[in-house]
Amino acid sequence: MEILVLGIGNLVMSDDGIGVRVVQSLAEHYRFPEQVTVLDGGTLGLDLLPQIGEARRLVIVDAVDTGEPPGTLVRLTGEEIPLALETKLSPHQMGLKDLLTVASLLGQAPQETVLLGVQPQSVEMALELTPPVQAQLAPLVVRVLDELSAWGVRPEPASAFLHNLNT
Repeated sequence: MEILVLGIGNLVMSDDGIGVRVVQSLAEHYRFPEQVTVLDGGTLGLDLLPQIGEARRLVIVDAVDTGEPPGTLVRLTGEEIPLALETKLSPHQMGLKDLLTVASLLGQAPQETVLLGVQPQSVEMALELTPPVQAQLAPLVVRVLDELSAWGVRPEPASAFLHNLNT
């Protein structure tokens, strides 16, 4: 696989589920070329190693504690990513840090990795995102699309895809 868009998080821990919600929105509203995989990684951690190992480029979407006000968007690349995961929000983040470390040690790290995230307000047990994080759902989707566009990928809106199937 050329490009992996990976949403990470736990949907029952309020803002921690933002990464999963972003990839769900992408999968619902867009059709991607064959070289792009959009994956709900949930809290799988090291179980995602095969998918990471196959990707040349990786976009991770997750809640990231930057110490900024809730809802603040962040874009990290390269060595910035492991440093951002030092402050663990939930158990899956240790898995993500471990996953990226193991992929690197095995020589399976993608050539390029981008972490798009948002500062959570709450990671307590709840099914809904808090208002400041909910407000960033659409902007995060756009940021993922911008990253893909910079890599030469332009997904087709699902409505256009369905229209083309019917004609």
